[in-house]
Amino acid sequence: MTIFSVQSTIFTRASVAILSSNGLNRFSFASSFSSSPLPKTKKRRFPIVSAVDIGGVTVARNDVVRDDDPTNNVPDSIFSKLGMQLHRRDKHPIGILKNAIYDYFDSNYAKQFEKFEDLSPIVTTKQNFDDVLVPADHVSRSLNDTYYVDSQTVLRCHTSAHQAELLREGHRRFLVTGDVYRRDSIDSTHYPVFHQMEGFCVFSPGDWNESGKDSTLYAAEDLKKCLEGLASHLFGGVEMRWVDTYFPFTEPSFELEIYFKEDWLEVLGCGVTEQRILKQSGLENNVAWAFGLGLERLAMVLFDIPDIRLFWSDDERFTSQFKKGELGVKFKPFSKYPPCYKDISFWISESFTENNFCEVVRGIAGDLVEEVKLIDSFTNKKGMTSHCYRIVFRSMERSLTDEEVNDLQSKVRDEVQRKLNVELR
Repeated sequence: MTIFSVQSTIFTRASVAILSSNGLNRFSFASSFSSSPLPKTKKRRFPIVSAVDIGGVTVARNDVVRDDDPTNNVPDSIFSKLGMQLHRRDKHPIGILKNAIYDYFDSNYAKQFEKFEDLSPIVTTKQNFDDVLVPADHVSRSLNDTYYVDSQTVLRCHTSAHQAELLREGHRRFLVTGDVYRRDSIDSTHYPVFHQMEGFCVFSPGDWNESGKDSTLYAAEDLKKCLEGLASHLFGGVEMRWVDTYFPFTEPSFELEIYFKEDWLEVLGCGVTEQRILKQSGLENNVAWAFGLGLERLAMVLFDIPDIRLFWSDDERFTSQFKKGELGVKFKPFSKYPPCYKDISFWISESFTENNFCEVVRGIAGDLVEEVKLIDSFTNKKGMTSHCYRIVFRSMERSLTDEEVNDLQSKVRDEVQRKLNVELR
């Protein structure tokens, strides 16, 4: 399915066969974005990785980072993450959480759900959008929100991108876990790469006929029972509530919230699958449910991890705190190095978007950027609008020098003016 949350979920699977034959293959409910062309943000201070391994297939940099394609907006910093697959590391918080969810399904639905976790994140726009009923004019298709390899190929925005392909291959109950990619803002809970899990379950007429219930009601009740059990498995005896919501691929649609640490926390999105999705896979006489959850969102809560950048750290002070099978070990913060604040002001153009600005900053400073925040905006008598952003530079591993930060800020100013069609103040 396609969905859901803190970096939500949606459902996907790229074909390694396509990937190996033409160099590649290729939603989520993301924040809104502009339809303006995206300025390029390539080649920065990062070491250039020439190739990555994805599911046993070697993918060359030139197949994904293309200077000659005007629709391509994948920077080297993103390409280098394609083969890392944190969800497959048993001693990493993301992998520990994934395995805890596997344990729940193995214990309560023995051998019923197949598991897929090495599907290529490079998928077609059809897989990522069309197959999960994302409208042609939906903002999530914008270059401002999605990483495009070319006009027909993207880095998946959600694991729902594999849903249709798996159904056509005959799979009826499955869990899909993987890394997903979205251009986004910069702060402690947002990162351009994160991990999702989708669950999908198909029922036959015999299942609901025996219950004497309407097919949709049957599927919705089964879905809620399953996910309430999962929430209890992960969080213990917490209070829960269901909230009606809307997703284009499910009807009815729900969000599950739990009362955790004196606040309501959204855990996941889910619903009964739209019949059109089943019909296009030859399952028009069936009914199904689907759910999606963001692993980072839940892991930050369960492990008390304060900054999403930490998931990508190789610092032994972070990695040594976690062990295979130990869910919910509380992260012990190590020395927090001082932040460095730098402001930048400029007159914006009609094509300016904040996501594009953040991508430029991230392309230059990478994980040395802790936050980018709009602190002032005004429009003068001539109708020109000015934005002032505060950039917080902070390393999680060392103190940054004034010289280093000044150099980064200087490069940000140069690139913002050159690439985003703005006038510095």
